[in-house]
Amino acid sequence: MFDVDAVITWVDGSDPALARKRNAYLSDAKTPLHDNGINPHRWVCSDELNFCLRSIANNAPWVRRVWIVTDSQVPEIAPLPVEFARKITIVDHAVIFAGYAEALPSFNSLSIETMLWRIPGLAERFLYFNDDVFLTAPVSRDDFFADDGPVLRGRWTDHSSLANCSASRDEASLLNHFNQINAAAMIGYEADHVFDSAHVVHPMQCSVMAGLFDAFSEECRRNAGFRFRDTAQFLPQSLHNHACLALGRATILDTRDYLHVAVGALDRWSDEDVHAYLGGAERHEIKFLCVNDLPEVERKFPEARVWIEAAIA
Repeated sequence: MFDVDAVITWVDGSDPALARKRNAYLSDAKTPLHDNGINPHRWVCSDELNFCLRSIANNAPWVRRVWIVTDSQVPEIAPLPVEFARKITIVDHAVIFAGYAEALPSFNSLSIETMLWRIPGLAERFLYFNDDVFLTAPVSRDDFFADDGPVLRGRWTDHSSLANCSASRDEASLLNHFNQINAAAMIGYEADHVFDSAHVVHPMQCSVMAGLFDAFSEECRRNAGFRFRDTAQFLPQSLHNHACLALGRATILDTRDYLHVAVGALDRWSDEDVHAYLGGAERHEIKFLCVNDLPEVERKFPEARVWIEAAIA
């Protein structure tokens, strides 16, 4: 049986020291920054990390180690089973950016994700969690890895009209699409055939990322150097996925076993529709939940934390 680790990126945006550091670079920016990269909600900490950790402890106890990647911060972790708590290691950005210190500090998940595979001691196969992604049902290694590579969730999408629309490049909600278009292009896929990764846990392999880092060394160095998110960047996990797909080493899951609550999604719905949609997280076939902006969800759905607790139990 092969080892699988979990990697979580986390930041406490309310930390005064981090805020001062971030604001200094914001004020020193020589060119306009993308709205998606400087939106305050990107750094809000609303206990998502503890939900994420408990969801792993409850639903994937077979995970070998859990690595929390952060910037000179130590999260306040709620009580966890002792055996699971022993698996957790805090990794500073300085460790994964060793040899590329000029890229620090970084306030950019895309840049940080470019370097995650460099965690010393990381298992060959690992699961990458944003801290707003939770497991909502028991999962096994087979949910993430087949014999020949990762099990992917998402769909093939034609982004050609978006790629040709320069006005869309400034739209905050579309940044992720451009980052995936860029990743696909590096592997040889045109904008009309891009695999759009779902907002779920991402199964990844260190050897694949190391090979891509060697093959695209200048592009990866540049990607890691953006302090704030930018449309010129590529999404590292999308680069990984397209590389695996091109080699025939990835499996695309044809069932939807995840729920995604995107920023602003609930504003368009009635209270009845909100309750119906969120209730889906407790269905046994739903294994993943992503809540992009928990404070926003709480304004529409005050019992959101109780709902998440029930979903991850």
